[in-house]
Amino acid sequence: MSFRILAMEKVFIFDFDGVLADTRELMLRHAEAVCAQLGYPCRATAADLEALDPMSFPELGRRLGIPEEQVNEFARRNIELFAAVQEPLAIFPGMADTLAQLSALGRIAVLTGNGVQVVRKFLAHHGLVGYVEILLAQEDPGTRAEKIARLAGALGAPGSAVYVIGDSVSDIRAARQAGVCSVAVTWGHQSKAKLSRLGPDHLVERPEALLDIFRDDDKLVTHH
Repeated sequence: MSFRILAMEKVFIFDFDGVLADTRELMLRHAEAVCAQLGYPCRATAADLEALDPMSFPELGRRLGIPEEQVNEFARRNIELFAAVQEPLAIFPGMADTLAQLSALGRIAVLTGNGVQVVRKFLAHHGLVGYVEILLAQEDPGTRAEKIARLAGALGAPGSAVYVIGDSVSDIRAARQAGVCSVAVTWGHQSKAKLSRLGPDHLVERPEALLDIFRDDDKLVTHH
């Protein structure tokens, strides 16, 4: 026997880098520049982002050889470089329209390890401010799982379907820790193979595919 859940409240919590904003090359260039500033020249590649767990600026610094006592400074300088970028950060094709359509299906938040100024500038440039109700960034306290729970509580109600949409294994794990559904996207910083191994509730390969999941309540799954 099967049961269909009708009109379930939905909350969509989006990661920023690698999900909304196409920042891979910029992130690698900034990381190399900061490593050089701190006296640890490096060559940062996509393989370094692929290897990260968790996906964060401090962890990227560790990966690139920054000593532990300087990883927070590495993170701070990277966020400063992002905030200083004059050109608008690129949005992934199809994502703006997807967010617009999702706003009719539920409530949207952004959760990022980047700086709040960076995300606000991006949302304003791409006309997305009206779709995002809450933004939690690097400046906000708490672990990623704690922030997910905070956003779910602020935007949802008991019984709401809450989805974390991310591009890293640490996003999947944080969603699981917070007791919500994970949606892994393959156009970001980590590969489909790596994401699949952690068993996200959903795996999508293009922004428009998110709508197929969220429009059909039959596809709602119980989180791991």
